[in-house]
Amino acid sequence: MIRANEINFGGNVKLKIYGKLDCKSGKRMKKANRFFFQSVEESIDHGFRPCAQCMYDDYKKWKAEKL
Repeated sequence: MIRANEINFGGNVKLKIYGKLDCKSGKRMKKANRFFFQSVEESIDHGFRPCAQCMYDDYKKWKAEKL
């Protein structure tokens, strides 16, 4: 599904953070904590927040909304 571009984002279940599949931080996460999403909307619906490294602009918007 990743090769077919059906899955575009990965997330860390414990930290509730999602990001791009090529993110350096995401590549270091344990396999047991991985969760995959097709879209940003899907990841937000599951309660995840954007990664501060690979999705910095989305992260800034998310953080501003939380304050």
